[in-house]
Amino acid sequence: MAAKTFTMDLAGRTLRVDVGRVAAQANGAVLIQYGETTVLSTATASDKPREGIDFFPLSVEFEEKLYSVGKIPGGFNKREGKASENSVLTARVIDRPMRPLFPKDFRNDVTLNNMVMSVDPECRPEVVAMLGTAMAATISDIPFDGPCAMTQVGMIDGEFIINPSQEQWDKGDLKLTVASTAQKVIMIEAGANEIPEDKMIEAIYKAHDVNQTIIAFINQMVAEVGKEKFSYTSCAIPEEMFAKMKEIVPPLEMEEAVFTDAKQDREANVKVITEKLEEAFADNEEWLSVLGEAVYQYEKKTVRKMILKDHKRPDGRAIDQIRPLSAEVDLIPRVHGSAMFTRGQTQICDIVTLAPLSEAQRIDGLDAYVTEKRYMHQYNFPSYSVGETKPSRGPGRREIGHGALAERALLPVLPSVEEFPYTIRAVSETFESNGSTSMASTCASCMSLMAAGVPIKKMVAGISCGLVTGDTDDDYLVLTDIQGLEDFFGDMDFKVTGTKDGITAIQMDIKIHGLTRPIVEEAIRRTREARFFIMDTCMSKAIDKPRETVNAYAPKIVQIQIDPAKIGDVVGQRGKTINEIIERTGVKIDITDEGAVSVCGTDKEKMDEAINMINIITTEFEKGQKFTGKVVSIKEFGAFVEFAPGKEGMVHISKIANERIEHVEDVLTLGDTVTVVCLGKDKMGRISFSMKDVEA
Repeated sequence: MAAKTFTMDLAGRTLRVDVGRVAAQANGAVLIQYGETTVLSTATASDKPREGIDFFPLSVEFEEKLYSVGKIPGGFNKREGKASENSVLTARVIDRPMRPLFPKDFRNDVTLNNMVMSVDPECRPEVVAMLGTAMAATISDIPFDGPCAMTQVGMIDGEFIINPSQEQWDKGDLKLTVASTAQKVIMIEAGANEIPEDKMIEAIYKAHDVNQTIIAFINQMVAEVGKEKFSYTSCAIPEEMFAKMKEIVPPLEMEEAVFTDAKQDREANVKVITEKLEEAFADNEEWLSVLGEAVYQYEKKTVRKMILKDHKRPDGRAIDQIRPLSAEVDLIPRVHGSAMFTRGQTQICDIVTLAPLSEAQRIDGLDAYVTEKRYMHQYNFPSYSVGETKPSRGPGRREIGHGALAERALLPVLPSVEEFPYTIRAVSETFESNGSTSMASTCASCMSLMAAGVPIKKMVAGISCGLVTGDTDDDYLVLTDIQGLEDFFGDMDFKVTGTKDGITAIQMDIKIHGLTRPIVEEAIRRTREARFFIMDTCMSKAIDKPRETVNAYAPKIVQIQIDPAKIGDVVGQRGKTINEIIERTGVKIDITDEGAVSVCGTDKEKMDEAINMINIITTEFEKGQKFTGKVVSIKEFGAFVEFAPGKEGMVHISKIANERIEHVEDVLTLGDTVTVVCLGKDKMGRISFSMKDVEA
């Protein structure tokens, strides 16, 4: 195919797409440039379906090449290694709108790869990769029901910004990503500084409108360079198999099996049905090989029919009813803060640890404006939480994504560094899981932060809504607080966190080709009502405000301000002075370029001692000031007294005692602790002290 270039104006910048210029052996490839940000996006697929699987094997990659920002990677190898957290999160955001647009019975391996080759701070590489992925898949010969498009919206001073620069994205009150098809919204991801629900909906549909212009542009590309989609082997369950299954296990029997609020009972009931069908199909190897998927589909159809037509949920709840709630704090001794939040069979224990600012997480990525994180939320999902057994291999993409969502949820209410000069780490341990553990993590983390004495500004809660749709756009049912079964078999997982004043985070996943505006608006309204209910009836009963002081086992931090010009005096040559203060007192000391000094320790007396030393070092010496110091040197003409690390003054022999002495050693020895008064500076510029005038 001959190379062809397409261009369009997008939010005041030129979007340029080259097709056929590079990566010609991929099923679909575009070299996409927005401003000077350049990404190579490719889509490739295997020729045949992968055997022995019952899912669509899609892989989405976002590769951050540090040469794109003129950096050489750190470490011994000096090359990019494991994907960064930002890469993982970006890949997840791309995956979520793309996956539902591939055929449900498609089992060929597909890889969507995005390689960031150049970064212009005015054009975020994430949005470029999102668009490149949609374009590569749409023009390829891979079966894909596109096109789709993605737009980001920021907000500064109440004004929306389409595809904001990196600085605007980092500093604004809204970080919203919206993906759309030509008809509907298919993905929403947001972090927000308590944005009101109506304002959030306005932003979502502003992005949706922009997406329509991009989709028209992609359609133009398809018309000129799009490939014909290849035929694939369908892995759908045979209809005659479903008919036979219903003869053996009538629909009423399946309804009775799944209609229970206990996950373990439901799984046991379905296991009995599966064994019954295995026995019936013992002579049909073809059907036996897909029986697991067939039972799953039968169970799914049963649950969806019960919910949509009969308005019956598997656990018997009302459509807008939240499962039983409970909350408690301080259940783990000696940690700096702990809380447990339980909603039905979903249970999270969150533990908060406080540390000096020097322990903030350092970030080496493509964003020049964010180099470290002071607040970290991490999420763990062990196999026992769902009654399974498997070895722990560290956090996967799902765990990283859930942790980041809860982190975004709480960032807007955290105190500033000036208000609370601590690094904060919250870890959510999943004790039990049956639906929306990330929202339980948000609730548990909020309470744990308050229990640790972190002065958060407001309480934050989160909840998820689900969806079951019928054959038409107006045939649907929104479910409040979905459990695992409703998530697996439903069409949507719409997570929203926020305070009583607005939204702090959204993450929306769907399995269908988009949501209408009434569904989006109802889900946002339902989550608002549910958040208020959770805060009022559960969380506030366990703890209703942050504790006045940090936990007894947490480090204490006192912050003082010094003249930035004096930072060098406190640090000393090669760090000698500050290291001596630390060695003497056992505290930790952090100093910012602006002169903010944080002294961290557990012993108040030692902290006060360190602060006193710093104050002495940074104070302009005046006549009459008194100090206590140690004799560090004796000369014929007097003694030198160190009154702070790296700071010495001289007591002339005539100023040691009221009576005349012949030798300094007659009164002083090395190491003596003495009190002196400042006389000013001598002719050589040295600080001059007197011992005999202390009481004068």
